[in-house]
Order: sequence, then C-alpha cells, then structure tokens
Amino acid sequence: MIILTSVSPLFSQDSTSSTPSSTAATASTQLFTGTKNFRTFSIGVNAGALAPVAGIGGSNDFTKWIPTFGYGAYLKNQFTHNIALQLDFLRGTLRADNSKLLGDGTPTSNPYSSFKTDLHWAASLSGVVSFGNVNWFSEKNAVVPYVSVGAGLASYNPTLNTTTDGKIDYKPGESIKEFFVPVGGGLKISVSQGMNVDLGYRMHFVDGDNLDGYYGGTQKDKFSYGFAGLEFSIGDKMKPQLMMVNPAAHLKKDLQDENEALRASVTASQQKIALVSSMQSELAQLKRDSDGDGVSDYFDKCPGTAPNEKVDGPGCPLPKPEIIKEEPKVTITEEDRRIVNEAFQNLEFDFGKAMIRAHSYPTLDRVADLLVKKNFSLKLSGHTDNVGSESANLKLSKDRAESVKAYLVSKGANPSRIEATGYGETQPIASNKTAAGRQKNRRVEFTLY
Repeated sequence: MIILTSVSPLFSQDSTSSTPSSTAATASTQLFTGTKNFRTFSIGVNAGALAPVAGIGGSNDFTKWIPTFGYGAYLKNQFTHNIALQLDFLRGTLRADNSKLLGDGTPTSNPYSSFKTDLHWAASLSGVVSFGNVNWFSEKNAVVPYVSVGAGLASYNPTLNTTTDGKIDYKPGESIKEFFVPVGGGLKISVSQGMNVDLGYRMHFVDGDNLDGYYGGTQKDKFSYGFAGLEFSIGDKMKPQLMMVNPAAHLKKDLQDENEALRASVTASQQKIALVSSMQSELAQLKRDSDGDGVSDYFDKCPGTAPNEKVDGPGCPLPKPEIIKEEPKVTITEEDRRIVNEAFQNLEFDFGKAMIRAHSYPTLDRVADLLVKKNFSLKLSGHTDNVGSESANLKLSKDRAESVKAYLVSKGANPSRIEATGYGETQPIASNKTAAGRQKNRRVEFTLY
C-alpha cells in the first residue's frame, strides 16, 4: 500500500475559531510522546445507497441498476495522524433489471428480466490513509479526505425473475460466501471534539460472477455503496482525536513557547546582574561604622555614640539597669485558700449582666481584707456558658472579672495586684448541654499568689 500525506491547508480551520473545550484539550497534547495524549479508537454508523455497479464503469450483466437502501457500522483504530485500520460491516439489498437497451439499441441476451440479491452481511478489514492532516496554518483540521483499500468476505443469496417462469432461487436454501476487495474514499468533517460526519463512497470487487445470479462469463461482479454517517471517538473526552489534530501547528506552538521562555530567562539574568551591582554598593554602606559602636551607619539610629558605650541593636545606648527591690516571700495558708474558695462558691451575678448580687458581698469583703493585710496578688478569670454569641460571651466574662476587681479595690485592695481576665465560653468545666452544666460554666475563678 502506498502511503501519501498532504500539506494542503484547504481542509482546515483556524485554531482561533475553535471552541474553548477543544482548545483546552488540544493545548495539552505534546509531540513525540506517542498516541497516549490522543483518542485513537472510534466507532461509526452509516446508511446510504447500494447499487450493482462501480463508479469506475465497466459492463454489467443487467442493463439497468436500481439503487437500494444499505446500512453499516465500523470500528477504527488510528495508528498515526494519517494511517488507520478499519473493520467494516455492511448489509442491504441489490437490484437491477433489463428494461434498458444496450448502447447499440439492441436488447441484452440475458434471459432474465431482473434480479434481487439479499446481502446478508459483508465484513472487511481495510487500511485507511488520511490527507490534509499536516499543514502550517491551523491547529485543528475541520475536513479530512481519506482513501481506503482492504479485503473482506460477503454472504449473499440472489433471486432471479423471468418473463415466463417467474421467480427463480439461484441457490435454494443456502447463501453464497465470496471474497471481495473494497476500495473507497470520502471526507471526515469534524462537528465536535469527539464526533465527525462521514461522507464516503466504496466499491466492492467480488471474486466471482454469482452476485446477480447470472454468469455472463466476461467479468467478475461488483457493487458500490454511497453513504453518510457519524463517527464517534472512544476514550477520554478531554483528549483530541488523533486524526483531526495537526502536529505541525503543535510544533510551531512548542517553538514559540521555548522562545518566550528563553527570552524571559535572558531578561531575568539581566535583572540579576543589575541587582548584584546594587547590592555591592549597599554592602559598602553597610560596612561603614563611624562611631565604632559595632552598628553600621546604615542602621545606626544614634550616631556619634561615646567610645566604649554599650548599645542596643539600633545603636542607641542601653538603659542603666534598675535596682529592683525584692518582694518579701508570700506564704499562703489553708485558711487563706478557704476564704478565697468560699468567695468563689458564693459569687453570683444578675443573669446576662456583670452586676454582683448583694449576698456575695460578705465573702468578697473577707477576700479584700486578706489582700490588704497580707499584700497577696489575685488573678480573676471570668467564664461563661455557650449561650449567645462568642464575642458577647467574651465581653461578659471580662466585665464580670473587672466587676469583682472593682469591688475589691473599693474595699482597699491594691489594684496593681489584681489581674482580671475574661475567657468567654472557651474553657468550660462541665457540659453546656444541660442547665446544671451551664450554671457551673458561668463562673469567676480566684487564683491567690
């Protein structure tokens, strides 16, 4: 078989007119990586006209052929952009009669008036060569011509008619199976990412003279099939059809991408060289230290520091250390803890407010007296349940802790030794799913130290 390729752009469409889905799919393909990035298998169905005649001409055993309906299907595997192997199936009926005179105006010597052949099936395997796949003007082909040639086997049964004897079965009760050679061509028209319209014409040269039930003795029989059909690609919908993708356009795109990448790399190198020169100038400034304090002039916020003066990071003199008077050691007794725990247990607030209820005052008074007499420090931690928003609960817990602190200060406690903090609903000590648990979670904890 002779393999032909074409670089003609006549059957292509510009890539800028392709749909977004097709553009996205074809953009992911790469050359020289085999067929893994393409869809190679496809199935097709078709229907059209059958006739006991071939387009190349030649004589037939009957003078007038009658077009009849035929239909078929096929499975195709595309090996390269141009070459495929296709398994075809065809079925239909062939008809002709002798109602037409010969070219010299005389009737035919064929004693039969007409025939009808039931083509039970015709199966063939053909090589298919596509054209126009490779051009330098577009990325995706719109129309791809093709030719095919192969070999097959047909099963058929002719029936003859005469003007005197009527209907005659050529092979009563059996079918004839005969070898044939299919030769054809057509156009594949892309209508979507995975579907093509298939318009074709195929001639079938039978290895025998039984197709019409009449043995003329001059030449072997033949029939043709002109059809229209649809071809569907099988596989990943994001991958393009191998037959419809133009590798030349992809090669052009790859070269353009590499050129842009090289240009960007050169620009980046030039920017790095300029950056190094700038950094060298700044480095010289960073090394200069006029007052000798160990901090460069570039960062020195206190230039002109006296010699041997100790400085901090920005170059300013370090503050003189303060002499901190050591606090006397605090001893907390069990009685002290009992007083604080009792105040914690008796502490209550108005619902949803930070106002302390009056019956909590006596125990808080004893805590204030303890803080004044023994100079203790106290940490107040406010907590809530999870009823309400998180921000509102956080504010309420802080306000309640501050309310307790304000009361203790009003009773003479040192405010600098009382820390009030709110934690909202973040530290529950019981489940918030029950009323009792939520009651426990609404609290202010006392920590004496």
